[in-house]
Amino acid sequence: MSEAKENPIKHVDEKDIPNVWLVRPCESYNDEYSECKSIKGRFHQYFIHGENLDCTQWYTDFENCMKYRLQKDVTALQEVINSESKRRYERLAPHYYNDVWKHRENPPEDWNKPLPTKMQEEYKNSYLDHKARTYKPSQS
Repeated sequence: MSEAKENPIKHVDEKDIPNVWLVRPCESYNDEYSECKSIKGRFHQYFIHGENLDCTQWYTDFENCMKYRLQKDVTALQEVINSESKRRYERLAPHYYNDVWKHRENPPEDWNKPLPTKMQEEYKNSYLDHKARTYKPSQS
């Protein structure tokens, strides 16, 4: 009984942990690791990157995910979240650092103007128009 008082199991609600939505099911980390280590995966890595990639992070994420699942180790969960955040940043970096396009703050003023007459005529007897009328019978 004294051991329970010394090492209380602290229940942490997942909703209180920021970015917990980034964490995938644990099995997907193992699948990613297996794919990364496979011959097909190695060939793809060599073809795309010119070298074989390090797959240990996938296995580390799998171990940390399982540690959280089985032992409710919040530190392990935080490690997985950090890894996923880094992976997400690396994936989206080209989008954010792209200076070819100017990002809009608002949509164009006339974004919802009617289609040109020719396009409206082509739309009249299309499959899309037929389906739209079945879902909105009052507007036909």
